[in-house]
Amino acid sequence: MLGNIDLAIAIGYIALILIVGMRAGLGRGRGNRATAEGYFLAGKSLRWPAIGLALFATNISTVHLVSLAQSGFDTGLLNGNFEWMAAFTLVLLALFFVPFYLKSGVATLPDFLERRYDRSSRDWLTFISIVSAIVIHIAFSMLAGGIVLKTLFGFNMYLSITVICIITGLYTILGGLRAVVITESIQTIVLLAGAFIISFAAFDRMGGWMPMKNVLIAEGGLDRLSMLRGADDASGMPWYAVFFGYPILGIWYWCADQTIVQRVLGAKDENHGRVGALFCGFLKILPVFIFVLPGLFAYSLYKSGQLDLHSLGLDAAGKVNSKGIYTLMITQLLPSGLIGVLVAALLSGLMSQISGALNSISTMVSYDIFKQRKPNTTDKQLIRIGKIAAVIAMVFSLALLPLLDKYESIFNGINDVIAHIAPPITCVFLLGIFWRKASAESAKLTLWIGSFLGMVVFIVNKLLPHSWIGQTAFMVMAFYLFLLCVVIQIILSHMYPVRHNAESERLYWKNPLDPLRGLAWRGIGNYRVLAGLLLAIVTILYIIFK
Repeated sequence: MLGNIDLAIAIGYIALILIVGMRAGLGRGRGNRATAEGYFLAGKSLRWPAIGLALFATNISTVHLVSLAQSGFDTGLLNGNFEWMAAFTLVLLALFFVPFYLKSGVATLPDFLERRYDRSSRDWLTFISIVSAIVIHIAFSMLAGGIVLKTLFGFNMYLSITVICIITGLYTILGGLRAVVITESIQTIVLLAGAFIISFAAFDRMGGWMPMKNVLIAEGGLDRLSMLRGADDASGMPWYAVFFGYPILGIWYWCADQTIVQRVLGAKDENHGRVGALFCGFLKILPVFIFVLPGLFAYSLYKSGQLDLHSLGLDAAGKVNSKGIYTLMITQLLPSGLIGVLVAALLSGLMSQISGALNSISTMVSYDIFKQRKPNTTDKQLIRIGKIAAVIAMVFSLALLPLLDKYESIFNGINDVIAHIAPPITCVFLLGIFWRKASAESAKLTLWIGSFLGMVVFIVNKLLPHSWIGQTAFMVMAFYLFLLCVVIQIILSHMYPVRHNAESERLYWKNPLDPLRGLAWRGIGNYRVLAGLLLAIVTILYIIFK
């Protein structure tokens, strides 16, 4: 249980976000949000700083703060691969996907898939995207936020999450994407500030980098500082799983998931969209140092007797139950007042994830379901349908919490689900923009067959954990499924040859170098310069922490 000052800071922060979000929804410029484009895509007026901050905030939820610290405690820097590898996929988004998304003028990614392929592909992606937004982006985030609030304040998990969701839903439903992006920009700053505070506190308590390294050497755990592990590593995530498996998950998540990409769809122009995505790529370098590393410091503090983990208890294997390591660090390493700031950071992650997912769900339901069946629907009706969809999605997400709470690690739970959803979607998007002969019939069947295979593999994995499927790392399995989907689509594209129309003929790259020939800002703002710089920095970091 925490003090009144920390509770006051947390409540004050929630009130501030609500006020800012409501002003965005009801203040100046409201007339613009009376149109569907104004409400769902912020009138296509977003600039690169807001896009980058909003992308980062939508991605970084309470799950990341809590579970990446847990992974840092359990396995060291290993799960930081999900952060640094994201930089590579954000470069792909900026260079190869953004131009087509903005050129085609789509409001949703399922809409893009219809323009490149056909209506069936659009309908399937809409269904998958809505389900993944509810489960991955909202429900898992709610679960992590509820655990934190229960641990820190002793609040009832379901009641506290319901209150947070209602507050978040209010400004999201009223203000649309503009309110989401404005609040997410604030939430990103608060989240990063809170993460830096806990990182410095752990670093200071340990006495610096070398004392931590000495503890790891004494424990025989120096490999915890390595990002890339051998095939025999107990973590089950060797280097080849990272380099072959992560791109399959990452391309779906960063380039083909409506909840994430919707911020880019609201870009003022192509350069703002591209540079915004790359800005997020630079921000993704930070989580290894401010989310994962504190967990590793906590492990070193525990081993050196400077952190009391008695209250966490033991898990079924007799090891420390590390699920609550982040909240324990907050209470043991920070004074009253700063704890409130950390709670505000955790709430930032929760609220930004929920608001972003609700906005994307309302957009897809309005454009990809309702308007497709009733083309004459007015903007006012579309906005109303979107708001109703957001409310229903929020209620359904709350109902999933007891089921998802069974995962030992929330972060691993999310990636386990993504690994079985992503392969067919990544396949049809990649082949769609890089291969002229990818046909509509092949895309539809690949999505259906690939999703069915993913579901079968997921079920077998859970029912027969000692089988070959159960023993295969989930990212390696994602790569296998992706290769199978590529083979399926190539074969089907030859069986059912492509029939391009005037629009689809413009939505694939004739030459892989064409993305680098677009108009670009001068100097450091040039997207080509930024992409090269980002790739160079991440490569150097991998060399240092290999």
